[in-house]
Amino acid sequence: MDHVTVRPDTRRRENRWGILVLLALGLMISFTDRTSMSAALADAHFVRGFALTHVERGWLGSAVFWFYGLLQLPMGWLVDRYGVKWPYATCFALWCVAAAATGIVTTLSALILVRVMIGAAEAVVVPATYRYLANNFDETRKGTALGIYSVGGKMGPALGAPIAAWLIATSSWQAMFIVTGLAGLLWLVPWLLMLDNDFPSSAGLAQAKQRAAAVPLANLLSSPVVWGGLITNFCYSYFMFYCMTWMPAYLVEQRGLSLQQSGLYTFFSFAGIAMVGMLAGWAADRLIARGLDAVAVRKSFIVAGFIGGTTVLLGAYASSPEMALMWNVVSLSLLGLVTANNLALVKLTLIPKQAVGLNTGLQQVATSLAGGVSASLSGWLLHLGGSYTLPMLAIFVFLVLGATSTVVLLQWKWAPKVNEIA
Repeated sequence: MDHVTVRPDTRRRENRWGILVLLALGLMISFTDRTSMSAALADAHFVRGFALTHVERGWLGSAVFWFYGLLQLPMGWLVDRYGVKWPYATCFALWCVAAAATGIVTTLSALILVRVMIGAAEAVVVPATYRYLANNFDETRKGTALGIYSVGGKMGPALGAPIAAWLIATSSWQAMFIVTGLAGLLWLVPWLLMLDNDFPSSAGLAQAKQRAAAVPLANLLSSPVVWGGLITNFCYSYFMFYCMTWMPAYLVEQRGLSLQQSGLYTFFSFAGIAMVGMLAGWAADRLIARGLDAVAVRKSFIVAGFIGGTTVLLGAYASSPEMALMWNVVSLSLLGLVTANNLALVKLTLIPKQAVGLNTGLQQVATSLAGGVSASLSGWLLHLGGSYTLPMLAIFVFLVLGATSTVVLLQWKWAPKVNEIA
């Protein structure tokens, strides 16, 4: 499997583990800014101020994901050719400013516009990260690295939900958006100091273009592995984004919690998936280091996680609030078995190194599509059924589909092909 060969670990003078932590923090900030809307959507003053219906709440919750999805492929193309440092820094600054601007708009159309801007700028985060990981971590460290990195994606909503709820309760929803948006800009200081400038010279750009041409988009689209990854990323993310956009409202409206209590339980759920995700990635790495097949090991964790996540339906039908809250935390935590291992398998292990950025951009289209579909479909199902049972039943169906796709499509023999370059 020449196409998954990686460079030795000793070649870089950068502190790769320190930069990994910084990448995790960047992901955490992106999720905080992306999901701060969920706290606002559970705030009666915000909902009444914009006269939002359930369907409009769903569309507003999904607005950030549409351009986030559309720009994933261009961002993957960009970082494969122009490096990680400067594309990431530029987009980071743009989305933080847009996140802060959410607190000063006064119309629904303007609110949707700034959310779209956040999604567009945040599209760089994942392709840039996977480009860096592909260059710096081998197979026996990918799960651990992705487990650490994925903590940022879970701690964003885990910490962001209670912080946003507290800011709304003590001040206003406007102040919440302004404070959380501008605070993120502090991240740029260590980012600019810690990373070497990887913007290519003319000769380096020509070489990058040649490398990328060895695995064109057509090779990715003809691979069952890539389509399997699209399905598993969609199904995993559907549940994740439901929790990010609708969990606070579910806990307040159906289970009778206060806004601040809902933020606390949201924290427990996302802290659970973060910890399980990190431990599952580490455990898979240790098994692979002992000689077990990387694909078989990671697939086992992924299937177990999808099945464990289906316990969300037990929460939907629970008669007591206590049991509902328990299954709310347990189901999302068990989904953590999928997190790092799915990310490693469909974005690194089974993908030629030359196409990591482009493939990651393609996979993120499915992830962002899941965000848009989950937020809007859940709003429509809530309107249709009058409770959160139908939205949770939809989660169950997608999790079963994700487990099936993992077993059938994610195989070594169907990895994307590498063309010979003259």
